[in-house]
This record gives sequence, structure tokens and C-alpha cells, in this order.
Amino acid sequence: MGLTEALCYYNTLLINQCSYIGIFLLMTLESMVFPIPSELVMPFAGFLIFTGEFHVLPVIIASTLGSIMGSLISYGMGMLGEPVVLRYGRYLLLNPHHLEWTKKFFDRHGGKTIFICRFIPVVRHLISIPAGLARMSLLPFILYTAVGATLWNGFLTYLGVRLKENWWIIQRYTHILDYFVVAGLIGVTVYFVWKLKGARKPA
Repeated sequence: MGLTEALCYYNTLLINQCSYIGIFLLMTLESMVFPIPSELVMPFAGFLIFTGEFHVLPVIIASTLGSIMGSLISYGMGMLGEPVVLRYGRYLLLNPHHLEWTKKFFDRHGGKTIFICRFIPVVRHLISIPAGLARMSLLPFILYTAVGATLWNGFLTYLGVRLKENWWIIQRYTHILDYFVVAGLIGVTVYFVWKLKGARKPA
């Protein structure tokens, strides 16, 4: 079993063991500052839908509710004020530059960015904080989040189903994919070590 196949196997096994509650918790973290990408959660839920171990509707409901919950927590962080966000967010690997860019994007485009940014990597982890800073009305915030999260999570789940359906084709090229996976893991490890060192520096 190559590295790519092993990662897919163990990710799928983890999500299967955690069941729908696990999807909810992972997507809650994904919608907060904590760097868990939905691309490493939802496609593997799609794998389990293809094999009949999960069902579509509970997966979508659990993931959407998780996204809403995580977004509300970030929204609440934003309401506490930017100094608090910057002070404690660094322990969750918050990048101040990404937050500043996201704030400007929100200020320029308003509430609709809550929907748009669900489809943009990195930004979707942060966009709820500027909404809290701006005291955006809660009902539109939840509505934009729910619609955007449902569409994005559903799309990733669908990709997972299709990938599993055509896994025999992908297996032919996993030895090539392994090189990219190794490079990506090294890059992520270096990034996290660098960010953790920065987080430990006194404010």
C-alpha cells in the first residue's frame, strides 16, 4: 500500500469510527481558526457513502451544522474585539495578515462575503471573525453560512463518491501521487513548526 492509499484508508477509517458526530466536530473546527481543511474530511465521507456505510442526508446535515457551529464560535470571538482575537488566535495558528486581508474583503463587499468565502481556502476559516467585529446581523450570517457550507460540503462529498467509484483508475497513478503527498506533508510540517514558534513569542 502506497502513502496516498494509506492516507485515504486511515482518513476514511477515522471518519467511519467517529461517525456523523465526528463529521460535525471536524467541520466545527474547520469553520473556526483551527486549520482543519474540509478537503481532508468531506471527500472521505463521500467514500463511505459510496460503500453504503454512510448516508447522504445525515452527512450533509452533520457537516452543515458543524460549519454553522464553528462559524458562530468565530463570530463570537470577533465580537470580543480584535485585540482578543489576535492575542488568543495565535495559539490556533491564526495568521494576522490573512485576517487583515479578510477584514478588508468583508468591509468592501459586506455580508455576502460570508457566502462567497465558503468556497475560498484559508479565508473561509477566518471570514466569521470580521462578521463578528462588524456586529453583522445574526440571522443573515447564519443563513449565508448554511447555504454556502451546504453547497461546498455537498460538492466535496460528491467528489469523494466519484473518486471512490473510479478508485481502480486512481490506483494506477498513486505511486506518482505519493511524491506530491510527501512534499505537501513536509511543507505543512515546516509551516506549523514556524507558526508554533511564532505563537510562543511574547506579545
